[in-house]
Amino acid sequence: MGEDKKIIKPITQAQKILLEAKNLTHEFDYKLFENINFTLQEKQTIAIIGKSGSGKSTLLNILSSLLEPKFGKVNYNNQNIYKLNKNTLLKIRRDDFGIIFQAHYLFRGFSANDNLKIATLLSENEIDEKLLKKLEIDFVINQGVGELSGGQQQRLSIARVLTKKPKIIFADEPTGNLDKTTAQIVMDRLHEYVRENNSGMILVTHEDDLAMQCDKVYKLENLELKELK
Repeated sequence: MGEDKKIIKPITQAQKILLEAKNLTHEFDYKLFENINFTLQEKQTIAIIGKSGSGKSTLLNILSSLLEPKFGKVNYNNQNIYKLNKNTLLKIRRDDFGIIFQAHYLFRGFSANDNLKIATLLSENEIDEKLLKKLEIDFVINQGVGELSGGQQQRLSIARVLTKKPKIIFADEPTGNLDKTTAQIVMDRLHEYVRENNSGMILVTHEDDLAMQCDKVYKLENLELKELK
């Protein structure tokens, strides 16, 4: 975004580790990646880029507790999430992990406000009116989900995730349905949330300029996760 792009200060090594991937390997009919290792720290944002079909979304699903890897482990609070009992894992997913999908997964037939209220019931947090204004969806809050544009629905789904106040945000192409200006607005809000709440974010994106705004950038290629930044 030229001169208007915000400069995000790199974190220090003293920051607490939020998530740790160790020797992650996964395959379907063919191997997607193997022996992936990295950590996510407080106030840190990580971007993962790569060609379509390289396994970016699969890796994000593994990190966010949605898909168990063939080999390796994902540590959260020094515990392998895939060794936890079902109820404990569901609680982490509900309270600590905020997952932004490519699809909106909003409750159609309900208003935008109703969708946000569901998040407040689960988290006991209040709807953040300032966040809605920053995402430029405050004026559609009483409209039905079906009346919103694709971009407005995407921003509503992001607002719903942030209402939970997650410790880690897992974002799979969160700006895919947005124009460049609105995409930057969304990314500014996500970076702002991470810094203000001592949280972390792992972002999968095909937008190199958005990726480079993160503290670290990795490329998934030839079965490996290569650090670019």
